[in-house]
Amino acid sequence: MSRPPVGAVFFDVDFTLIYPGPAFQGDGYQRFCAAHGVSVDPARFMDGVLDAAPILHDDQELAYNDDIFIRYTRRIIEVMGGRGAGVDAAAREIYSEWAACHHFELYDDVAPVLRDLAARGVKVGLISNSHRSLAAFQEHFELHGLITAALSSSEHGFLKPHPSIFQAALALVGARANESVMVGDSLPHDIEGARRVGMRGVLVHRGDSGLAPVNAPADVPVIRSLKELPAHL
Repeated sequence: MSRPPVGAVFFDVDFTLIYPGPAFQGDGYQRFCAAHGVSVDPARFMDGVLDAAPILHDDQELAYNDDIFIRYTRRIIEVMGGRGAGVDAAAREIYSEWAACHHFELYDDVAPVLRDLAARGVKVGLISNSHRSLAAFQEHFELHGLITAALSSSEHGFLKPHPSIFQAALALVGARANESVMVGDSLPHDIEGARRVGMRGVLVHRGDSGLAPVNAPADVPVIRSLKELPAHL
C-alpha cells in the first residue's frame, strides 16, 4: 500500500535546527562556574556530556521537570572537576540561560528547507523538549510565516517520546499521523516517539556533535544535512 502524500513535517529544535554557541561549550561552562566560585577544566567538557547523557534517557514518567536538565548539567560540571556549594547554582544558571536564543546559531540549511516546504504547501511544526519560548525562537531567527504551529514540552507538560506531545502537535497543525514526518537528532526521543503514534521519522546526524552514530531502523532515513530531507518526503 502506498503512503499518503506528506502533509506535515515536524522538527525538533536543539541540534536539529540550532546549535549552541560558546556559552555552552567548555570555556562557557568555565565562566558560568567561576561566577559561582567553582573551578572546572574546560578540556573535560565533552567527557562530561558523554557521562551525563544517560540522565536524559533515564526511565521516568516523562512529565516535564526542570530537575532532569539541572541534574544533567550538574553532572557535566562534576565531571569537569566542579565541587562545592556553587555547583548547583551554576547548573541552574546554565539551565536558565539555555532558553535564551542569542546563545544559539541557526544551521545554514534550515531556512532554505523551511521555505521549500512552505512553497510546497507542507505544514511545518516544531516539537521541542525545552523550556525555550518557541515564539521567541521564530522571531529571533526570522522564521516568520514558515512555522504553522510549535509546541514545547515545558508548555505541554510531557517530554518526547511521550505520545501525547506528538498527538497534541498533530492536532495543532490539523494533520494525520500517517501523512506526517518527524525530523530530529534523537532516535529514542524524536524518531521512536513519533513512530509509536504512526508518524514517519527522519534522523538527523550531522556528525558534528561529538557523539557516536546511532543504528537506526532500516526504514528510518539518516541524513547529514536538512538539504537531503526533500528526497525522503
